[in-house]
Amino acid sequence: MRIRIALFLISLAVNVLRAAGPVYVVLWFDTEDYVEPAADDAALHLARDLTGLGVRATFKVVGEKARVLEQRGRWDVMRALALHDIGYHSNFHSIPPAPSLYLRDLGYVEGAAEFERRERAGVADVERIFGVRPSCYGQPGSSWAPQANTALRRMGISVYLDEGSQVGLNNQPFWYGGLLYIYNMGRFTMRAPLDGAGPVENSYQRFDRAASELAARGGGVISIYYHPTEFVTTEFWDAVNFAKGADRERGDWRRPRRRTEADSERCYGILHAYVAHIKGVPGVRFATARELLQLYGSPAPLSLSRTRISEHMATKQTFLLTEQESLSAADMMLALLGMDPQVVDGPATRIASTLRGDTIPRAALERAKADAASFIRIYQRLPAVVWIGSEKLSIGDFAATLASYDGTSVSAGIRRANLEFENYFSTDPKGSFSWPIHPEGFSAPELLDLGRLQGWTLKPARLR
Repeated sequence: MRIRIALFLISLAVNVLRAAGPVYVVLWFDTEDYVEPAADDAALHLARDLTGLGVRATFKVVGEKARVLEQRGRWDVMRALALHDIGYHSNFHSIPPAPSLYLRDLGYVEGAAEFERRERAGVADVERIFGVRPSCYGQPGSSWAPQANTALRRMGISVYLDEGSQVGLNNQPFWYGGLLYIYNMGRFTMRAPLDGAGPVENSYQRFDRAASELAARGGGVISIYYHPTEFVTTEFWDAVNFAKGADRERGDWRRPRRRTEADSERCYGILHAYVAHIKGVPGVRFATARELLQLYGSPAPLSLSRTRISEHMATKQTFLLTEQESLSAADMMLALLGMDPQVVDGPATRIASTLRGDTIPRAALERAKADAASFIRIYQRLPAVVWIGSEKLSIGDFAATLASYDGTSVSAGIRRANLEFENYFSTDPKGSFSWPIHPEGFSAPELLDLGRLQGWTLKPARLR
């Protein structure tokens, strides 16, 4: 009876997938272990096996890992990985300080510059060694920081592919800071476990249910990730060397405990069978980070409806979904200012309004609009405040006020902000950054607050 029920459910899922939207699977590997040489062989094995299956994955390579492969003369590994999509996974990964640590006390602008200073060399080395600009970035561990967004755009990286809890939108891809984020995917992040007592078939059923749900909703993305080192070691290379922020010299680095050869083969077999199962599900396709960027289009909208925007922004500042497009609060702010659609950052700091009174004269409002537009053109980000004479109006209060103004009255009534987009960010400054490599008790409320300021740029990503 149980077998018949299972077969019925699988048949039902197959029929749903055949009739509904496409489901894309992004399979990615954090290729980071430059301590254990066997991790090189693991990356080679995985890349070749997936190529044999006709599947392209995304290998996010640490800068130091790429350099070590070059120093060891592992051209076989580099050639095998180059047949897949190459992403970037930080310059040194776990050697302190990690990104969240060195960016926690920096503002948005100087933090972006510091991230670029520390990471540009790693991006350049990955590009030089593999012959292609990395398609995506993902932070080491939970060491996320919003300042990375601006720096990544400057370095020509347009996709943020990882997993974390700092920001998320309905467990599906979203635009944030001008990047396509495949992040905080919730129940649509999955993997067939390499260890544990549960039957592997449970992973197949979980995948089928997720794919069926997404297909019924018109399509979407499932995120699956591993680390090559997992297939040859029983502990992570960085946990044995850099736990709790430890700083060890190379001569003191310890190699992680190894799996037996038979155990490694068992792990490879699990992933091979899992991928083969996924390939057989109708309506499901594998896509790399680079391909997802094409499937989800551009972060800047093509057209904007001023009336709809005004109604929306007058009551709440958050993204707006229409039948034609997805708009962030920043997109709509530009439209209210009469500016062309473009990618901009949110404000770099939070400043409260000081303006007294209930109205703003029309002439003063027009001057404030012109000044805000000038600021955005020069700095490519929203201002924290606009000036009404010698008094300040926060960007949120200004957006609500401008959206509610009818354009003809002698004055505009002041409206207060309702920054609804801030609800999509974590409120747990310790748990969000929990990682064995961070110093003990590490907490970063400053980064979450900077992240909320960039929530002006947050909006769902829509399949073309």
